[in-house]
Amino acid sequence: MYGLKGLRLEIGTLSATTPDDLGYLPSNTAFIGINEEGIFFWVNEKGKGIKTRRTPIDISVTTYLQSLLETTHEEIGVRAHVDCEDHSLMTAWKEIQVKADVHCEDRLVRKPMALQTLYNVVIDPIRDLLHSDELVIVPQGPLCLAPYAAFMDLESKYLCDTFRIRLLPSLSSLRLIQNCPADWHNKTGALLVGDPWVQEVVYEGMTLEQLEWAEKEVQMIGEILQTEPLIGKQATKDEVLRRISAVALLHIAAHAKMETGEIALAPNTTRSSVNSAREDYLLTTKDVLKAQIRARLVVLSCSHSACGKVKSEGVVGIARAFLGAGARSVLVSLWAIDDKATMEFMKVFYQHLVHGRSASEALNKAMKSMRESDDFSAVKYWAPFVLIGDDVTLEFEGIN
Repeated sequence: MYGLKGLRLEIGTLSATTPDDLGYLPSNTAFIGINEEGIFFWVNEKGKGIKTRRTPIDISVTTYLQSLLETTHEEIGVRAHVDCEDHSLMTAWKEIQVKADVHCEDRLVRKPMALQTLYNVVIDPIRDLLHSDELVIVPQGPLCLAPYAAFMDLESKYLCDTFRIRLLPSLSSLRLIQNCPADWHNKTGALLVGDPWVQEVVYEGMTLEQLEWAEKEVQMIGEILQTEPLIGKQATKDEVLRRISAVALLHIAAHAKMETGEIALAPNTTRSSVNSAREDYLLTTKDVLKAQIRARLVVLSCSHSACGKVKSEGVVGIARAFLGAGARSVLVSLWAIDDKATMEFMKVFYQHLVHGRSASEALNKAMKSMRESDDFSAVKYWAPFVLIGDDVTLEFEGIN
């Protein structure tokens, strides 16, 4: 294990640190918490109730996990930014050498790849408690931004080969989903937003470029859904906010701020100045939280749309804002990927959605299709996509 002298698993009751009342967790839900002592697990094992495990770690847990994720990004060939409250984490990974052995339930693995180490640390301690084909993870700290689908076991099998995976940002968000009235979310309507006009936008001294592939993406999805997308100068911030509460599906393909995932839309035509102010075009977390969103599924096809500030209750960013504003489920990306790869992923994802697959099923099948392709089988192409929130099914007969 990277930077660890050893890993041992403890099984028992963690009454001092166990969250209150976990009986409402669905089967195969794993709450993964961290503190200065190690990683703690609470799993609702099917038919047997809540089981607790603990993996003690003898260095700073947050620093260790952050360094491991940085190494993961390097190994698979991507860079994914995370703004952590502990700013020392941004350089900590450089100081940890990849020299340690891994001890996991009496098995010794020498110098594993980072994805295998993540599996050993996060999944292997609870693998015997997971008995369904769906795995719901409620992570904390750096683990909020981990590419779970690509975690690899000792037989080089990816976690998404065994489970359909989705995340929940917190236990309270699960409560909100479970307590939401059945008729709250829209059953019809789709809003597809692609390549908003940003040539008039100067953001932090930089002029943004148009995204040709983003326009192609929403046009392709529009053909699948038989829905006219909102493109270019039509995709103003005001127009998006005007329509956003009336749809069951929202898809946005646009520039996003790396640190927070906030989205650049076309400037409002009602602005008072020729030069666009941030409030004229930037869709912020505050804007989203003010909107009354009733979408069953929000797809943020924007680089780093999963990003935000990592806090104790999870990642606070644009994806979390959509859930807080009422969306039932959000599909996001952990890092930027090739435009053609995104097109291929979205095509397969929506083809499965329109044939009645749930969001987690469509995600899993799209990942599998990418892995089996000649051009996009590398982990960096298919692993960044993450489903956060509930597993939803859309009614496409009336979606347009």
